[in-house]
Amino acid sequence: MINSVDEFIIYDDMQFTKRDWRNRNTIKTPNGLQWLTIPVKVKGKFFQKINETEIDGSSWAEKHWRTIQMNYSKAPAFKMYESKIQQLYEQAAQKKLLSDVNFMFISEACSMLGINTKIRWSSEFNLLDGKTERLLDLCKQVGATRYISGPSARDYIVESLFFKESIDLRWMNYRDYPEYPQKFGGFQHSVSILDLIFNLGTEAKTALKSFNGGVVYE
Repeated sequence: MINSVDEFIIYDDMQFTKRDWRNRNTIKTPNGLQWLTIPVKVKGKFFQKINETEIDGSSWAEKHWRTIQMNYSKAPAFKMYESKIQQLYEQAAQKKLLSDVNFMFISEACSMLGINTKIRWSSEFNLLDGKTERLLDLCKQVGATRYISGPSARDYIVESLFFKESIDLRWMNYRDYPEYPQKFGGFQHSVSILDLIFNLGTEAKTALKSFNGGVVYE
């Protein structure tokens, strides 16, 4: 999605939700998929923004890195990126906010894949009330003529409001991604981008539809 737009806004001043992709992801292991989770401090049932969510401790970073080393050390391109990813984890261990860690990893992944899209925070903007109204106004503030959304947002976005403002609303298409060689058994789509990078190296972008002419959105 990031490679398919001119500007990508991280929507991180919304509510943090538990057991979501914001603080965890999966990798492949000989025993199947394994979650790598960043422990965070959740303030009970009170509203907590993503960009206010603090990381609980720093030992998680070394644990994640050791787990990645154990499972990807023999991947074709691991040595090529080993030093950079290790440095990222060392820097991440010093961060207090989840958003800062996510931004750092997203930015570095984009750099590795040759993606140069401008990335901004939603907290940089004045936001309106209302789920659709807020997204629509973000588009207007940056002069957007098209908005690409994840498909789950179909449940709450009012499409007619985008049509009224002549902003083309499209939905990300996560189907039909090409398979690539992976370790440990059959192909798994739902893994971290690190799996792709460690297995394909400089050819990683060939597995991304935005680089090879596939249908990215609908």
